[in-house]
Amino acid sequence: MAVNKKKIMTRYFIVILLMALIGVFIVVKAGITMFAERQYWQEVADRFVKENVTVKPNRGNIISSDGKLMASSLPEYRIYMDFMSGEKDDKRRIKDQARRDSLFKASLDSICIGLNKIFPDRSVGQFKAHLKKGRQTKSRNYLIYPKRISYIQYKEVKRLPVFSLNRYKGGFKELAYNQRKKPFGSLATRTLGDVYADTAKGARNGIELAFDTILKGRDGVTHRQKVMNKYLNIVDIPPVDGCDLITSIDVGMQDICEKALVDKLKELNATVGVVVLMEVATGDVKAIVNMTQGKDGEYYEVRNNAISDMMEPGSTFKTASIMVALEDGKITPNDVIDTGNGVKMMHGRPMKDHNWHRGGYGNLTVTEILEVSSNVGVSSIIDKYYSGNPQKFVDGLKRLSIDQALKLQIAGEGKPNIRGPKERYFAKTTLPWMSIGYETQVPPINLLTFYNAIANNGISIRPRFVKAAVKDGEIIKEFPTEVINPKICSDKTLAQMREILRKVVGEGLAKPAGSKQFHVSGKTGTAQVSQGAAGYKTGRTNYLVSFCGYFPSEAPKYSMIVSIQKPGLPASGGLMAGSVFSKIAERVYAKDLRLPLTNAIDTNTVVIPDVKAGEMRLTKHVLDELKIKSQGEISSSGKEVWGNTHPAPQAVILESRGIMQNFVPSVVGMGAKDAVYLLESKGLKVRLEGVGKVKSQSIANGTVVKKGQPITLIMAN
Repeated sequence: MAVNKKKIMTRYFIVILLMALIGVFIVVKAGITMFAERQYWQEVADRFVKENVTVKPNRGNIISSDGKLMASSLPEYRIYMDFMSGEKDDKRRIKDQARRDSLFKASLDSICIGLNKIFPDRSVGQFKAHLKKGRQTKSRNYLIYPKRISYIQYKEVKRLPVFSLNRYKGGFKELAYNQRKKPFGSLATRTLGDVYADTAKGARNGIELAFDTILKGRDGVTHRQKVMNKYLNIVDIPPVDGCDLITSIDVGMQDICEKALVDKLKELNATVGVVVLMEVATGDVKAIVNMTQGKDGEYYEVRNNAISDMMEPGSTFKTASIMVALEDGKITPNDVIDTGNGVKMMHGRPMKDHNWHRGGYGNLTVTEILEVSSNVGVSSIIDKYYSGNPQKFVDGLKRLSIDQALKLQIAGEGKPNIRGPKERYFAKTTLPWMSIGYETQVPPINLLTFYNAIANNGISIRPRFVKAAVKDGEIIKEFPTEVINPKICSDKTLAQMREILRKVVGEGLAKPAGSKQFHVSGKTGTAQVSQGAAGYKTGRTNYLVSFCGYFPSEAPKYSMIVSIQKPGLPASGGLMAGSVFSKIAERVYAKDLRLPLTNAIDTNTVVIPDVKAGEMRLTKHVLDELKIKSQGEISSSGKEVWGNTHPAPQAVILESRGIMQNFVPSVVGMGAKDAVYLLESKGLKVRLEGVGKVKSQSIANGTVVKKGQPITLIMAN
């Protein structure tokens, strides 16, 4: 037993010793790995796993209300060559590099020919010299082509020899950019806004900036890991693409507005022009044009003048002044005001009508005052009833919400500046001049919002540029129509004002803004543009001519403002801005016109076609099949019946005529088929000239037939 116990202890000792030696070996090996071989193993690890990379999402598209793409992100690339790709000190890498060199040299001609086909602005020889230079300098980031290229061009380049290999074997690599593109060019470009050259950096202005968080999406994260001797992109956090935005802009209407405005700006050599077209019921801005004259004389969208320009509106503001007086019960549309000879002293300062040098207008009703845009008339009313309490007039303007900031969906809007009697620089002359649109500033879109409220039964609504955010065809967020003021005035005042504005266009100075197709309502404006501290008298006077209104008058669907800044006289809101309004309104009305088929064809309307002369039995058969009534006794026997046709209000009249055996028949009015058949059956040789129906024949009808005689038929539609 003692011997066996001793053997067992010896075995235990050997096992423990071996385990201790193994433990010591592991500790020593771990130490060597952690310290002595740390750099080596770090490089091995780096070759298998690459650091995290931020993946940018696709920016959402901006889409028009009629479904057209207005702004989208498209990839662009710069292409490079790494002529030292993968090069290391070990022999295997050097051997791989030699193999790449050999492949590159053998494929150089093919590469350069392919590049020349894709980029024909550079010759094959230029590409060859360029690439050889890069190889000689052993560049690791050599630009192959100086410009950014499209995705299609990039895919074509990737098919070329060597370039088709992965970047570690061939050395070809690319740098991708997301470039924002606008398929419709300058259309509404200031409203759509801009992004930075690399869309990942965000937006700068317009809808792009206002809705940047919705459009840009969320970044993702990936890393590269070597699996089965290949590097794979492992997605840690997937990127979330941005939502698409559905705007209120209608591309067709935007194009109509821009062309009409630019044509007039060129005609007038104007400096700035603005058009805003809005849908009355929803406040949707269907078109917005902002044009500024460049140094080259052409017109460009430089800034969003429609929402930011703080200018004195002039006579378009008179509508608000008269509405305040009507609402307060101070006047009625038929009250008569004496405007005298067109000049009236207002607190020591002369107020003049545009025709003062022709003796003025004398007595005018309130309606007529707006029809002829009498400065004296409007200012006399406001000064008479509010000079003792100017704040009451200002409060009346505020009831109309014309003083309120609109809080638009896009940045850059101006806030109307309507001074009250407690503010600085409010003199006795301020009230009468304020009443005709001076000494106050209102951006064009704010003025349009006021007129839109008149058209919209007194409901003032906020202009809308974006209707919804959409993702994968589903609406993520809607932006509903917002009411600013549910009732700007009483129904009585509203009815009176709408009737006055209709007469301003129908019977007054705003006739050029009207249309023969439908009624238009609105008001012209012509104002001198202040030069700031220098006032109105420095150098050549500049003018703001405008027209603001809505159409059709009876059931308003669209409201619009046209505003043009021009140097010098002549200056007429009606002739200049009004004519642009008329042209746009008629084209928009025609574009938007949808008439049911029953309006064109009803039970009382019969469409009677133009029927050729010829064989009457076949003609009657065709008419019967088409359910078109015909009149006339036509034999149904097997014998041919030749004749003429005549259109009547309710039917086609069929008239047969006898064909004498040995005489040339009349084929005038027949088609070629019937005429040739009938004449050749008589033994004549027929020659045709032209197309359509027979207009004349070279041998008169009733002439004795001579077999084989040629006859020429002249055809025409």
